[in-house]
Amino acid sequence: MNEMIISVTRLWQRIPKAVLFGAAILLQCLLLVLMVADRMQILREGREVTLQTQPVDPRDLLRGDYVVLQYDISQLPAGALAGTPAAERHPVVFVKLAPNANGLYEAVSVHAAPVPVTAPEVLIRGRVAYYGGSCGTGRQTFCEKLVIKYGLESYFVPEGEGRKLEQARNAQKLRVVASVLPSGRAAIKRLLLDGEPVYEEPLY
Repeated sequence: MNEMIISVTRLWQRIPKAVLFGAAILLQCLLLVLMVADRMQILREGREVTLQTQPVDPRDLLRGDYVVLQYDISQLPAGALAGTPAAERHPVVFVKLAPNANGLYEAVSVHAAPVPVTAPEVLIRGRVAYYGGSCGTGRQTFCEKLVIKYGLESYFVPEGEGRKLEQARNAQKLRVVASVLPSGRAAIKRLLLDGEPVYEEPLY
C-alpha cells in the first residue's frame, strides 16, 4: 500500500505545474458551464409562478449590487410537519403553491418530501434557514414556524438601480416571476414593478 502511495506521489510530482494549472482552469470552466446550463434548463423548462415580495429589515437592504428579497412564502407555519422528526438541522422541504384570485402564488402546505400536485399547483424546493430541525428534545424536530430559503433571495442589478427596487419592494410593489421545475428547483426569471417587467433574466 505504501509503495503504491509513493508511486502515485512520484507520478504526480512528474506532471509539469503548467499542466496542473491548465487542468485546474479547465475544471473551473467546466463547472461554470454546468452551472449556466443548469440555470438555463430551469428558466426554459420551468413553470412560471409570480411571488409577492415583502419588506426587508433596513439593516439588510442592499448588499453591493444585489437586492435582498423575501416573500410571503419565506415564513410559513409548519402545519402537519410541526413536531415531527427532521433529517437535519436545516432540512430540505417542499412547499405546495397555488395561485390566488390575483394570480399570485401562495403557500398551501409544507412537506418533508415531494408530494403530487395538479396544475396550476406547483411544488417548490427550499431549505429551512433558522427554524426547523431545531426544536424539541435534542432539537431534532420541526418547529411550529419555518423560515425557508428557496435560492431566490437576491438579485443582481446594475449599479445605482438598487434603491428604486428597494423602495418598491418595501412598498410591496415589487413582484418576482420565478421559474420552477417539477423537481422543485427554482430560479428568478423576471422582476415586475407595478405589474410591468423591469428586469428579465437572459437564458444564457
